[in-house]
Amino acid sequence: MSNLRDVRLRMRAIEQTLKVTRAMDLISTAKLRKGRRTLEDMQPFFTRIQKSVYDILIGTGSVRSEFLSRAAKTRGGPARSAVVVVTSDKGLAGGYNANIFHEVNRLCETVPNPILILIGNIGYRYFINTPRLILENFSFQSRLPEVEDAKEIADYLVAQYAWGMFDEVYVVYTHMYSAVKLQPAVRHILPLSRERMREELARFEYQERADLQFEYLPSVEAVFEALVPLYIKGIIYGCLVEAYASEQGARMSAMSEASKSAEEMLDTLRIRYNRERQAGITQEMTEIVSGSAALEA
Repeated sequence: MSNLRDVRLRMRAIEQTLKVTRAMDLISTAKLRKGRRTLEDMQPFFTRIQKSVYDILIGTGSVRSEFLSRAAKTRGGPARSAVVVVTSDKGLAGGYNANIFHEVNRLCETVPNPILILIGNIGYRYFINTPRLILENFSFQSRLPEVEDAKEIADYLVAQYAWGMFDEVYVVYTHMYSAVKLQPAVRHILPLSRERMREELARFEYQERADLQFEYLPSVEAVFEALVPLYIKGIIYGCLVEAYASEQGARMSAMSEASKSAEEMLDTLRIRYNRERQAGITQEMTEIVSGSAALEA
């Protein structure tokens, strides 16, 4: 009887776990759809800003701006690289965060004097126990990022870059190729590069408009300096939303696999329970028959 009791307790625990994993699977699916819909809605607006910045770069010949080139001598020290790391605020997302950690460590080995700007509690818990230098940490409490969240981060990056805290900025996040194909990606957002922007705009089949002439008021530099923070905000917001959708996709896959494993374990325990229960009944019947035969003898 003790064996049957242990099996029943295990089955009950697995059934409760299965309810949790199925619920988290459904929640992640709904959040994934919302995140992808938000990403599709915001993309045209920020892509238009990106095209405007690129039009200025190729249409004016040259623009003097620290956003285009930056030398470490401006602050009298060695070059520094800021690495913005986008992770989740919660776990149970499979290898989502572990893949980001691996990509960040690889990037930090190749850039000069990396300093980390973390987004997400999981990333902070990991890097606080490493020798990496952490400059700032942001958290959105596992909710869908908003434009104001991206503005806060973008303003911080632009201000620190202008002040001279670092000379280049990278963003490491998870790019969603599909619901099942998620890969860490690295974007070099500062200083700006015509070549990188051309490659990014090629995805949208953008045609260069170098022959067109624009009039900028009050000046090309003023318009450019006003657009770049919006451009940075757009990139950050796109990375945050895509990372959020990727996180939900990873969690959905992890919970689906967990539910599948729980169902398999439950089936195995049910077979074991039925066998032991049948063996117990058979043993009791044998004892009854043997006792009855002994009385008749």
